[in-house]
Amino acid sequence: MVDRHPMWKDLGMDLEAHDQLCEALPAAFGDVFLTQKNRPEGMAFWDMVAADVHGIRPAELVEEKKKGRKVFGTFCTYVPDEVVIACNGIVTGLCGGSEFWVPEGEKYLQNDVCPLVKASLGARMGRTCPFFRLVDEIVGETTCDGKKKMYEIMATDVPMHIMETPQMKRPKDIDFWASEIADFAQNVQEVTGETLTAEKLAHAIDVINARRRALARVYETRKNPDVIPISGTDALLMMQIAFFDDPERCTQMANKLAEELEERLRDGVSVFPAGTKRILLTGTPLAIPNWKLHHIIETSGAAIVCEENCTGTKFFRNLVDDTQATLEGQYRALAERYMKINCACFTPNRARIDEVLELARDYKVDGVINTNLKFCTTFKTEAPALEAALEEAGIPVLDIETDYSDNDAGQLRTRVEAFVEMLG
Repeated sequence: MVDRHPMWKDLGMDLEAHDQLCEALPAAFGDVFLTQKNRPEGMAFWDMVAADVHGIRPAELVEEKKKGRKVFGTFCTYVPDEVVIACNGIVTGLCGGSEFWVPEGEKYLQNDVCPLVKASLGARMGRTCPFFRLVDEIVGETTCDGKKKMYEIMATDVPMHIMETPQMKRPKDIDFWASEIADFAQNVQEVTGETLTAEKLAHAIDVINARRRALARVYETRKNPDVIPISGTDALLMMQIAFFDDPERCTQMANKLAEELEERLRDGVSVFPAGTKRILLTGTPLAIPNWKLHHIIETSGAAIVCEENCTGTKFFRNLVDDTQATLEGQYRALAERYMKINCACFTPNRARIDEVLELARDYKVDGVINTNLKFCTTFKTEAPALEAALEEAGIPVLDIETDYSDNDAGQLRTRVEAFVEMLG
């Protein structure tokens, strides 16, 4: 493997601390992914990226920055990648998913803040993640109180643009979000020095719609009631990498994987034994390298066949209308598509409950596991209503609250095994 230390040093990273993180990741990846049997050959690409997660893509970004391109870091699926791409910019996801970064984040935030927020701040301020060091600007959004205050702290260390996300989904809220997208487009033009045109934005919409179709195509194969061609753990890895990989390459590799999975369906090749209980996982996002729940569930006699979260269906469901020919019309089309994401930050949010019920039927699940990162108030508060709707529909549900540490792994495994056994 290429020695990345010179690049990391140039990025101003804390090499000693970063080496400690890098020492732990290979073993964790091997335990979770390489112990699986009969994995699709198409996972080789995603394995390669994960094996050098702080090397391959960051090295590409360094080279692109030398050409004058700007890198924008994002934390949320509401930020429209299309606008950045249309201005020749690059988007990379930044959410931290490792317990390693939490202590550094707690130097700035109280400990009763969600681990994703603490880890994300810790990754930037501790200088132990190259993606955080490479960004020219971070794009925040007001979907989470913890993130809003984190952005204030982070703004002391890196340029920041904040998009004000509506809290409701009335027509006037969609109009407002379109105006926020227009303001964001002005900001991106100022940072990149590029002039945005309707033609450029139309091309970017096509690029991201193509990625959505490719990822959805992989998920479509997971609906088969008799054959499970890919584990939920592998599907999660694909989704996590999609947040920071080049979107056109991601599209190509996801389509290649989908072709193999479709062939597996025809040939009856499954990665789980017949009769394995099918689980839909819903709740808070699972940022890389947070693989804990998937690993526990899929080594406890069940298979995850769908994820209703930001690192799942929320990322690719619904396309942007590509028929608009003016920037004003395109901003409105973007707003309408992104406002269809049913995050727990909205009120009222019956649409998310309906979506979970729809996905449970479409993916023919035996049960739902509703997950919540500790101290994520919105998803935790919404859990009882969601679980009541599932129970009324006759769908068994298990509620899990956890963080990034492995301290509760044994307890979680016991609860998951009991739930799977209860499914019969």
